[in-house]
Amino acid sequence: MVSKSVLRKLSDFELEKYIKEDNRFVPEAISMAFEILVERGRIFTEEEKTAVQELIQSKKNAEEAKLREEQELWKDHITEDPAAIKLYSRTTVFVSSVVLGTIPGAILLCLNLIKLKKYFPALLTLIFGFLFFFLQEHVFQSYFDFNTTSRYNPAMAVIAAGTLSLVGIWVASIPKKLPYRAKSYVFPVILCIGTAALMFYYYQDWFSIYPLLGLIRLFR
Repeated sequence: MVSKSVLRKLSDFELEKYIKEDNRFVPEAISMAFEILVERGRIFTEEEKTAVQELIQSKKNAEEAKLREEQELWKDHITEDPAAIKLYSRTTVFVSSVVLGTIPGAILLCLNLIKLKKYFPALLTLIFGFLFFFLQEHVFQSYFDFNTTSRYNPAMAVIAAGTLSLVGIWVASIPKKLPYRAKSYVFPVILCIGTAALMFYYYQDWFSIYPLLGLIRLFR
């Protein structure tokens, strides 16, 4: 956040650097520096005013282009193109990780990476999914008491961290802007049913922090 009061403390010579070409300042700072120089009596020709405005606009355009590029990187590029490769969708990985933990999410992402012949990232993803699961269990069993009531639920924060980590692995490992068709939900459903079955029988030990536990308790 640019503060005009901070810029006012700068000398005219320092402010002049803000309105030069190829500077690294944000457009808001350039605009403020220009306004302060005008207030101090600096006379700009029409050509100089035009050049400053064009510089500000070019900076804004560059920021918008960068933001669009970042949004494209995180966007899920599902397509109906029959020639596109089939992968388990990012939504499927995300939902299975939130509801059932990092292991099923990591398995689905691992299969995607194998399909793309990215074997080493696939192995690391699988290792991460299992290690994160057992690490969070150790942390919760050792440092948190779930019998106490609190408005803050550390379990949800850790589940979110695991899920977002898998999404981050997806973005880092799968080719940017890769169009793909969503693969069938048959295997993810089978995987989730298997995990839910483990929850049903071992919920007190392994899966005590997951949202599905509340539903499972209704059937026990």
